Amino acid sequence: MSVVFWLSLAAIGFTYAGYPVLMAALARWRPLPLHWQAQTPAMDVVLVVHGGADALAAKLENLLALDYPADALTIHVFCDGCPASAAVAQRHASARIKVTVFPQRRGKSACLGDALPTLSAPLVMFNDVRQRTDAGAAKALAAALADPTVGAASGELVLQADSGFGQGVDAYWRYEKFIRRMESRSGSIVGVTGAIYAARRELIPTVPAGLILDDMWIPLAIAQRGARVVFVSDALAFDRASADAAAEQRRKRRTLAGNFQLIHRQPALAIPGAHPLAWRLWGHKWSRLLAPWLLLLALLGNLWLAIAGSAFYQALLALQLVAYLAAWLGLRRPALASRHAAVRLASAFVSLNASAMWALLDYLRNPQGFLWQTTPIKDVPSRDMPQ
Repeated sequence: MSVVFWLSLAAIGFTYAGYPVLMAALARWRPLPLHWQAQTPAMDVVLVVHGGADALAAKLENLLALDYPADALTIHVFCDGCPASAAVAQRHASARIKVTVFPQRRGKSACLGDALPTLSAPLVMFNDVRQRTDAGAAKALAAALADPTVGAASGELVLQADSGFGQGVDAYWRYEKFIRRMESRSGSIVGVTGAIYAARRELIPTVPAGLILDDMWIPLAIAQRGARVVFVSDALAFDRASADAAAEQRRKRRTLAGNFQLIHRQPALAIPGAHPLAWRLWGHKWSRLLAPWLLLLALLGNLWLAIAGSAFYQALLALQLVAYLAAWLGLRRPALASRHAAVRLASAFVSLNASAMWALLDYLRNPQGFLWQTTPIKDVPSRDMPQ
């Protein structure tokens, strides 16, 4: 049982600490520099909308205000079975804003599958309604795509936390962005920020209906074709962190279920050598799907060894139980999480891993039944918000 315990602990350690350290070492000792160049080729901005009608007008004004030549930027709004959003979009239709209405709700990936073949610009930028896009984002992404080895470029999502739990989510997101920066400096990232990324149109694959994570499907297909997928920290979008554990868990469950769907649809993504980023996917994504089960094994193994009478394992068990208690208190009492960093980090960590467990069950129960769900839109912070 001690072997099970220590192997589980080692695997968890590699997932959350070892892989980021490895990426940082590669970025330091084997960097792949980007050859940036200012450019403003024609760019199509894609905005798929279901819900969010109240925020759509502001989002369109936000996109029209991007620091990019007006004659080179066209905004394409695709309305997914939402009459209210369609009405708002059609009121704003112009030479720069093209509107397509799909009368029946089919999901975001189905809309993208129909929409992308209609575009003509060499660069395509993907956006979401909820987040505010920084004025310089389009130029920053275009500059990265001037490098002929780059096929897709992800922007950076900046979160503002308004609650204790939200602060934990923000801390986790900053950790995630560190990993992406290191991956980018040493090669390619394995997923982009869906709210702000761009790609070369000729490299964008067909997007199948029913797909949960188009923002992984597209960049992974581009990487499969030999191009790099990079992280651009100058291309910013702004949002608010989830205010409570339930909201964040719903979002994460759907995202993590999307990871299971990707493996199911493309097993090569989990086979080292079959995809150029397979080993990075294991380090960054797939190992996190196993992490909750490894945590359970570590807890049960520790319990077994503690019952056997070892004072050392009894002390380790006590530490584990204290950590889970802190997480539970942080989830139940957000004010406590606001005051204590250890509590909010523990609660965010446990919430993430609980989401991964539930996501597997969600996907097994209904592998084809995920429709795109919008998140309630709040006031989006400005660029000078506290980070």
